[in-house]
Amino acid sequence: MKKIEQINEFDQLIKDKNSFFFMKHSLTCPISAAAYDEYKKFDHEADADVYYLAVQESRELSNHIAQTFGIRHESPQAIYFKNGEPVWNASHNKIKANSLKDQVKN
Repeated sequence: MKKIEQINEFDQLIKDKNSFFFMKHSLTCPISAAAYDEYKKFDHEADADVYYLAVQESRELSNHIAQTFGIRHESPQAIYFKNGEPVWNASHNKIKANSLKDQVKN
């Protein structure tokens, strides 16, 4: 799992990766902490590229993703990108390791 902080880093992922997961994580929210634990569990169990940002540290990138892809910002929020486009997203208590694994299977 790798932390992404800059728009140019994220844009490079879109260009270089066929598919990847991305999470917007709040450093101060207990719901986000629980979702982040599920995300880490998924990272250890699945064969997938997994990235995240901390909203408080990367607000510009968080806004860029929301505006570029038309996905209303939520935190926590997990997004699955495939072929440069978001194909699935979930927020809050819907971020579970199993729901993330299901996306890889589809």
